Amino acid sequence: MTGLPAGDASRATPRVLAVTVTYNSADTIEPFLSSLATAGRIDEVVVADNASAEADVVGAAVRAAGYRFVELPANEGYGGGVRGAVDAAEAVPDYILVANPDVVFSPGAVDALVAAGEQLPQAGSLGPKILDADGTVYPSARRLPSLRTGVAHALFGRIWPTNPWTVRYRAERETETRRNAGWLSGACLLVRGEAYRQLGGFDPGYFMYFEDVDLGDRLGKAGWSNVYVPEAVVTHTGAHSTSRERKRMEQAHHDSAYRYLSRKYNAWYFAPLRLAVRLGLWGRLWWVSR
Repeated sequence: MTGLPAGDASRATPRVLAVTVTYNSADTIEPFLSSLATAGRIDEVVVADNASAEADVVGAAVRAAGYRFVELPANEGYGGGVRGAVDAAEAVPDYILVANPDVVFSPGAVDALVAAGEQLPQAGSLGPKILDADGTVYPSARRLPSLRTGVAHALFGRIWPTNPWTVRYRAERETETRRNAGWLSGACLLVRGEAYRQLGGFDPGYFMYFEDVDLGDRLGKAGWSNVYVPEAVVTHTGAHSTSRERKRMEQAHHDSAYRYLSRKYNAWYFAPLRLAVRLGLWGRLWWVSR
């Protein structure tokens, strides 16, 4: 990626806050916390639990590691949980590392993201290369979905994974080069503190899913870039509790998809289109949940 100005090498060492949101995450929190120790310089870690049954176990592990634990009074969803964790931080950070609790960081991953952020002052968010548990690269730096691409991906993504709309949207062949993206996966990304405060972070109206798409969209509209940094590597084990509640998560995914698309196409003359999208999403939800 060229044509982007370098950062000021003389500035003080940036302050990094790491946050995660747990929900019945007792089986993943210790590997997550252990991997942070070698991931790079992190000044503060805050874990927010979304009123889960395993809050006591998670809290004990977090405190034993010397980090701050916040027990939220209700399940605020992912974006709301991140906001709760950030609000509980003691100091104002230069960068906020947001990650799922079932992520494991490779050594130096956070330092690599911060270094890229210092080199690229217009980067509002920076995302690592995310590996699945089997070592394959997850396409975490994607283009923003248009209505046509979103509908085609929703219809054909599972039954025809190599369809041209899905391939273009997921940018699956662009995983080895640092580049700008439309949005970065909320499973793990570094958000510049200034950009986070300017936009208010994740929109808590998205209970789960699409909060990262929405953030990437808003960052771009505000003049920031979303930068994929493949030299930083993390592994997403997929062991988080959401995988145990598939039907509920499918519902949340479809609700969030409608929220995003209905906001993007919010003019009065798009009312028939919004109705068609709503009916189509209901049909798809029935199909995948039957």
